[in-house]
Amino acid sequence: MEPSGFAHWLVVMVETFAALFLLLLALVVVVVMVVWFVDRNQTSNSVLRNFPVIGHFRYWFLHLGEFFRQYLYSSDREELPFNRAQRTWVYRAAKNVDNTNAFGSTRDLRGEGVPFFVNAPFPALGERHLEPRPVTLGPYSREPYQHAAFFNISAMSFGALSAPAVRALSRGAAKAGIWMDTGEGGLAPYHLEGGCDIIFEIGTAKYGVRTPDGKLDDEKLLAICAHKQVKMVSIKLGQGAKPGMGGLLPAAKVTPEIAAIRGIPVGQDSQSPNRHLDIGNVTELMDAIRHIRDLTGKPVGFKAVFGGIDWIAELCDEVHKRGIESAPDFIIVDGSEGGTGAAPQTLMEGVGLPLHEALPMLVDMLVVKGLRDRIKVICSGKCITAYDVAWALSMGADFVNSARGFMLALGCIQSLQCNRNTCPTGITTQNPKLQRGLVVTDKSERVAHYATNVMHEVGIIAHSCGVEEPRQLDRTHCRVVGDDGISVPLVKLHPYPVIPQAAANS
Repeated sequence: MEPSGFAHWLVVMVETFAALFLLLLALVVVVVMVVWFVDRNQTSNSVLRNFPVIGHFRYWFLHLGEFFRQYLYSSDREELPFNRAQRTWVYRAAKNVDNTNAFGSTRDLRGEGVPFFVNAPFPALGERHLEPRPVTLGPYSREPYQHAAFFNISAMSFGALSAPAVRALSRGAAKAGIWMDTGEGGLAPYHLEGGCDIIFEIGTAKYGVRTPDGKLDDEKLLAICAHKQVKMVSIKLGQGAKPGMGGLLPAAKVTPEIAAIRGIPVGQDSQSPNRHLDIGNVTELMDAIRHIRDLTGKPVGFKAVFGGIDWIAELCDEVHKRGIESAPDFIIVDGSEGGTGAAPQTLMEGVGLPLHEALPMLVDMLVVKGLRDRIKVICSGKCITAYDVAWALSMGADFVNSARGFMLALGCIQSLQCNRNTCPTGITTQNPKLQRGLVVTDKSERVAHYATNVMHEVGIIAHSCGVEEPRQLDRTHCRVVGDDGISVPLVKLHPYPVIPQAAANS
């Protein structure tokens, strides 16, 4: 009896799939045998030599562990650089949803270094959420800058960040009334798109304002500062994650657009010098500040990582020799806990002072030298929650910058792939397929909500402490837990310096 047409087709399909399966199985066997032979005879890896083929699973599981840890294995307060509780706080603040907790905090209030704030016994009545007052930067420049918001977007370059990420940050910053630092990668049209205030950073390679031999091109700098949105210029001496080393943009991220903005070749690794070619000491730094301020009319300062404070003392002495108007208008102190897209682990983990040491050192030196009112202090280094920011204000900062906090607001999941051009959220990649996941209209709202909610909750802390404005928080309002689990006032850990009579009269 002849089989029907369907039955015949079914038999043919089964036989075909069986043949394909056998072919695939044979291919797998051949591949396994080849890998086994290679692993068994190679000499560079003992695990693969002893356990050929299956040894490869170790590296696969090691890679997957980066992703599974934060979801399955780690507790809320375990991970670094930011734990789940911190990330969740930022996510909820960015989404502008209820950020209250029940049944007590999971934060260990007895852990060494934990700061908390001292509430006033009789705070002002009502739910007052204190607004910051404007601060003037660059009073001796032709275009002084007044800015109220104490929480702003830290330096992140276009190139390290994708175009959608920069656009979302720009729009969100404008909505929240905060500034955005361009980072060392030059000024892109995406920075200007939202209409926010811009801090233009000049890195050691002088991207965007460089001559072919890497020196400062005055005409290019004037063209950038002609934009009304550009409010200040920052000279980058170094950054927290890699003190003493210039920035690195991998070749995969150097697209034609990025190369044109930076003034570098397309598709080649872009390594910045470890310092400015024309700034090798305090005198040359002061000369550069004067030149750029006279040229542009904008307030000018610098960003640095501290390995000590002696050179700041030298700088202050040089200011007094030249006159108070010659001082940098601001100093951005970046803690060694700062982040970046690509840095050697040795520098990231072992060089430079963390912010909790560097910030009071800088503030106290400026007080001692009588320049605290003249030079504004901006800090950055893992300040992503309201109490991080309130601590920095208590320590003496005028402004607090955050980079990774705003990356989390954009949707960063801490997958630790910033340096690989494979960021799954589209934030730190130049791959258009991955950038598609970042919707600018949605993320810009989250950026604005995050900045607003941080400042709002710092205002709540300030109100609880009984002050009239967040910048009035000082070292008497904060306590820090010691190694014995008992807290001590911040002012006891970092006493206010005694001001010399000469500095008091200056």
